[in-house]
Amino acid sequence: MIRMVAIDLGAESGRAVLGIFDGQRLSVQEVYRFPNIPVRVRDVLHWDILCLFHEIKEGLARAVRIMAGTITSVGVDTWGVDFALLDREGRLVGNPVHYRDRRTEGMMEAVFQRVPPEEIYNRTGIQFMPINTLYQLFSMVVREDPQLEIAHTFLTIPDLFHYWLSGTIVCEFTNATTTQCYDPIRKDWAWDLLERLGIPTRFFPEVRPPGTILGRVLPEVTEETGLTQTWVVAPASHDTGSAVAAVPFQHPDAAYISSGTWSLVGVEVREPVITEEARLYNFTNEGGVSGTFRLLKNVMGLWLLQECRRTWAKQAGKSIVEEAGGSSTLPSAWEYEALIRQAEGAPPLRSLIDPDDPRFLPPGDMPMRIQVFCQETGQPIPKAHGEIVRCILESLALKYRWVIERLERLLGRQIPMIHIVGGGSRNALLCQWTADATGRPVLAGPAEATAIGNLMVQAMALGYVGNLEEAREVIRRSFSPTVYTPRAEAKSMWADAYDRFVSQILSSRE
Repeated sequence: MIRMVAIDLGAESGRAVLGIFDGQRLSVQEVYRFPNIPVRVRDVLHWDILCLFHEIKEGLARAVRIMAGTITSVGVDTWGVDFALLDREGRLVGNPVHYRDRRTEGMMEAVFQRVPPEEIYNRTGIQFMPINTLYQLFSMVVREDPQLEIAHTFLTIPDLFHYWLSGTIVCEFTNATTTQCYDPIRKDWAWDLLERLGIPTRFFPEVRPPGTILGRVLPEVTEETGLTQTWVVAPASHDTGSAVAAVPFQHPDAAYISSGTWSLVGVEVREPVITEEARLYNFTNEGGVSGTFRLLKNVMGLWLLQECRRTWAKQAGKSIVEEAGGSSTLPSAWEYEALIRQAEGAPPLRSLIDPDDPRFLPPGDMPMRIQVFCQETGQPIPKAHGEIVRCILESLALKYRWVIERLERLLGRQIPMIHIVGGGSRNALLCQWTADATGRPVLAGPAEATAIGNLMVQAMALGYVGNLEEAREVIRRSFSPTVYTPRAEAKSMWADAYDRFVSQILSSRE
């Protein structure tokens, strides 16, 4: 029996999850949850990275106290694209900037003036999003940011935490691929692309695969947490990479949706799909576990709902902290469960949005933005909370169908079913509406896929599980999915809505 800890950091909160593997089944227990609250300083949005590391160590200490014994290993996964720069002494040059900061506005277009988008896609296979590391770094080049002169080492966010835990400097593969600075064909950083954009190449470290053992925890970490002789393992350090590793595929051609702040809709492939059609659809090829790739598309996800709740709370002078283990000061009518009930009672498929409209990316008054979108597209304006929530969830389900159909075109085969993992798998309405909208059965769960995938890659690295398929067999034995089947009585209604979604809503952005 081995005991492992997965540190899983999301855009809203982080948690420490204890995993116990007895050789046949995995059990998981969340032992600590904490907020991840960005901080705006002089109009720059930062991650509170030192606070997050403090909370990581607190989570590890609690896991030690709960087990009253040895923790074999620990691994960290987080979101992608963001990074830290270190000086030659290994110290932070500046506080990492949040991907929703406005510094990347206009940067994609500026980059394309130097390197055509077709060339960038052919080299990296990564979808074009203004938040990508490539455009964050280029914004620093354009502004002649002095941090670039000082920087000696570039690390993505989970790599930074692994460095602080183990003292080892590497970039893990799954997160490195999200940067749009990595060449998956040559299996190295896209050195010439970086040079043409004036981005320093001296500070990019070696890229190592998921499952790399980085070393024992540092003495100072042992002193603060009680960990002894614990290995630090780089899992699939991009949270979606870990989540996909935990998908208990029932069919080799199935798709997955990793549903949280973002919805990552895709399939697992052995080689990146870098074609002109994939570029035009703006699909991405991110690294996976055991030499796989994640051919997927980012859809805005439950960020829309999270930001609506934040706006409603702010308007009422309240706060939302229950997600991070605090006491909620939010009225019960605004709890997720209550909002879902209100959405269920709202009129169906009345107002729709494109979740990926650029106006929905930054923080702000999301309900107003949704209402303005509906007004601009000649639809009824949703006003009640339930109407807005229903608009979000139905629009997500329809966008999932649009992505799935384009995946089928790229692959030349049918996708028979969809696995939804992550927090969104607990949302029964979203799962059922996804089944209805796509006409495919949905298998929901595990909700803790990211932490589970993190833990199983640790087990693979330590030799307790032989390979990825064995890890997924452990997951199938340990966690049972909830199955949602398309409802025959809803087929016509959703088909009509999809036609309207494609012809009226998506075409509004063209």
